[in-house]
Amino acid sequence: MKTSTQENKWTGITFGTGRMHYQLIWILKRINIRIVYFIVTLFIAPCCLVFATSSKAIYHYFRLRKYSKLKAIWATYQNIRIFGCCVVDKFAMWAGKKFQIEIEGYDNFLKLAQQEKSFIQLSSHIGNYEIAGYNLVAETKRFNALVYLGEKQSVMNNRKRMFENTNVNMIVVKADMSHIFEINSCLMNKEIVSIPADRMNGSNKHLIKDFFGYKAKFPAGPFSITTMHSLNAIAVNVMKTKWNTYTIYVKKLYYDKNATRPEQIQQLSDAYIKELEAMLEKYPTQWFNYFEFWDI
Repeated sequence: MKTSTQENKWTGITFGTGRMHYQLIWILKRINIRIVYFIVTLFIAPCCLVFATSSKAIYHYFRLRKYSKLKAIWATYQNIRIFGCCVVDKFAMWAGKKFQIEIEGYDNFLKLAQQEKSFIQLSSHIGNYEIAGYNLVAETKRFNALVYLGEKQSVMNNRKRMFENTNVNMIVVKADMSHIFEINSCLMNKEIVSIPADRMNGSNKHLIKDFFGYKAKFPAGPFSITTMHSLNAIAVNVMKTKWNTYTIYVKKLYYDKNATRPEQIQQLSDAYIKELEAMLEKYPTQWFNYFEFWDI
């Protein structure tokens, strides 16, 4: 799908300075989180709807989903509001607040965690995936999560603090692609590796896939790594279901390990995209890719 708005290379970096982040954590330790939600709903989300260029990409996403113009505007507002609340929730967890966590398909994770072999966990930029890193942890295997190099240091420090008492390690995605060697080392050590599979980051190698009936680019790397090592894969999505509740969906992804490598990559990517579409059918306003995703 081509649109009149050009991709603006949204980076996904958390807004604000380190001082602002620590001030928000200080505030969330002392007040009810719903007060901050109220501010997001009444002031921040409407301003972003009107002034943020990224809102145009989300509006186009809803129009692509066959929403009327009025419904697409309302859905765009809801998308921005929920995204703001998800960001607040991340800081709230750093402030020590707890959320109710429900898990569907937990057995899919536990069975793979109990096996000796490594496995790949594929994530997406929907819902609030970071919460999975604080709740979906295997005692028997180290969990390695790819994270963006350009994120604010305050965010990285809080993530590190949260992971101190868990078996979680962060692998920073680097421009020189040296993180690939770290991933291979983790797989050799029979550990879990979590990789986002819905956004181009670093390598230009990609797959052109049908996504909601239109062509879109997906990174080839996550599917190539999985099939190269003949690993099992699961898709994990963490969706906000109530103001204080998240549901973690764990879905096993199947592909024929006896097929040729190109066929395996196609089968695995198709299974991942099918699950991504299913999640967005259920939670259409929790798609947080703020650029022209279908503008290939």
